[in-house]
Amino acid sequence: MSGATAGPFVVVGESLVDVVVIEGAGGEERHEALGGSCLNVAVGMSRLDVPTVLITQVGDDDYGRALADHAHDSGVRLADGSVVAGGTTSTSTARLDEQHAATYDFEMVWDLSRLELPPQATGLHVGSLGTAVDPGRWAVFDLARRTAEDALFVSYDPNVRPFFIEDLERAWREVVELASYSRLVKLSDEDLSTLRPGDDEAQVCRELLSAERTELVVLTRGSKGAVAFADGTQVFVPAPATDVVDTVGAGDSFMSAMLALLCRWDVVMAGEGAVAALDDRRIELLLRGAASAAAVTCSRRGANPPTTQELPPAWPSG
Repeated sequence: MSGATAGPFVVVGESLVDVVVIEGAGGEERHEALGGSCLNVAVGMSRLDVPTVLITQVGDDDYGRALADHAHDSGVRLADGSVVAGGTTSTSTARLDEQHAATYDFEMVWDLSRLELPPQATGLHVGSLGTAVDPGRWAVFDLARRTAEDALFVSYDPNVRPFFIEDLERAWREVVELASYSRLVKLSDEDLSTLRPGDDEAQVCRELLSAERTELVVLTRGSKGAVAFADGTQVFVPAPATDVVDTVGAGDSFMSAMLALLCRWDVVMAGEGAVAALDDRRIELLLRGAASAAAVTCSRRGANPPTTQELPPAWPSG
């Protein structure tokens, strides 16, 4: 990183085990993978040389120990209390029938109380199930609000899971609220098609950008690239060519790479207005760097974000 940071970047959200059960004539085939959007973001940032703390909730069972080891192996520090003695680790189970139709079952444990940032934290990222599952999401909302009021950097990726949406209008109001605390908001075209079906994507992104604290809104479109919306400008980059194995965790890699670059450029620490001060060239570089990190993740199985050494030497420009 080009400049020194005063402390860690903090990610708050879920860590879970994704279970896929495939039903066939010969019986069931079971696959398990470590995941959770916020765990993926924390791992992605740490692999890109950003000191990162993850506030999460796992049990001290086999799944929880595997998730904790995965975080530690990537250099992520788990906040005190993230591993709950006697607790149960969250799982997401997708059951595929012989026609590959899927049914889903989530066993989520997310009952955090009041949260506090570690001393000298440089910024906060929130999103996904950590902002959607009761009762713990209210602690995340409160932490994001207090962090923003303290003039620290906040970023947000709703990473919507339709399974958890009971009231679409309420869900959108809550996305707008969290986005209003955030200097950087990243969302996908799938998020918008779920939350604002039929609405113009650019107009919705401009609505989010109109919040007082929000300085940059980035919309990812998968193979169609990504577009950033800032005051008075709009910057598009295409998706880089890659041999796609799967897209699991690609959006999380995109998010973590953007945050890592903003840390590297000292934008996170520079205070209010620093993101808004990025010119079109720097915004394009931000998007290209994030897209190239996501492409590496797409080129291999699972949510496996790249390290700095796995990216081109000239990254983010190369």
